[in-house]
Amino acid sequence: MSQASTTGALPLEGRRDEDLPGHWLLARMGKRVLRPGGLELTEQMLADADLADADVVELAPGLGKTATEILSRNPKSYVGIEADPQAVALTSAAIAGRGAVHKAEAEATGLADDSADAVVGEAMLTMQTDRGKTEIINEAFRVLRPGGRYAIHELALHPDTLPDEAKTEIRKALARSIKVNARPLTEREWRTILEDAGFVVEKVGFAPMALLETRRVIADEGIVGTLKIVVNVLRNGAARKRILAMRSVFNKYQHEMAAIELIARKPK
Repeated sequence: MSQASTTGALPLEGRRDEDLPGHWLLARMGKRVLRPGGLELTEQMLADADLADADVVELAPGLGKTATEILSRNPKSYVGIEADPQAVALTSAAIAGRGAVHKAEAEATGLADDSADAVVGEAMLTMQTDRGKTEIINEAFRVLRPGGRYAIHELALHPDTLPDEAKTEIRKALARSIKVNARPLTEREWRTILEDAGFVVEKVGFAPMALLETRRVIADEGIVGTLKIVVNVLRNGAARKRILAMRSVFNKYQHEMAAIELIARKPK
């Protein structure tokens, strides 16, 4: 996967390391792959979404990493929808004129009805409330043509029978460590929220939630990129403390959390 441009400021540039959402803290340290299942699950999701010669919309592209991978698959067109103006600039630089990035909310894209063959979203529904998830999924359904695909890569809890108190404990631990009110769902809950919006779920895949494990970081960032991240973290005590806390939570709940890929289709 080609490297996203690092030209320009990252979102929330003025916020202290202690207060940054976890994904933007990792980006500040030099991490460019910020998806729970890493590059491998992203690439699998995009292959399953069948993007060649498709009109593709990506919700919340962030740094533009997935945007460059989408473009490598020869879509007919690419449109990114991003609420943060700095992320708009970063993704625009990454795609280098091969598509467009609009500043808009994922639940109100401003795009026409039935205008896309595929909608892609990664690591963003997890961060929404149940109502927010529903609004974004409904918007994806509206924008897609009949037969269009909605491809997501998110964080899941398992098994489906996980008690509510355990779900609440995990969500609270995540919120404390990553400074975002994350609300991951079980596979059954992800399926249900998509089906309630009218989608038919065609595929579900999983990968370990190993975002901060050394092997995963090297696979995602390469040796040189990983060394740069390590140096940056070692030089920054506040960031190091935060990242160790995140890793501790991920390790503690490694048997209850996983990255999930779902491919859903809008009926014809």
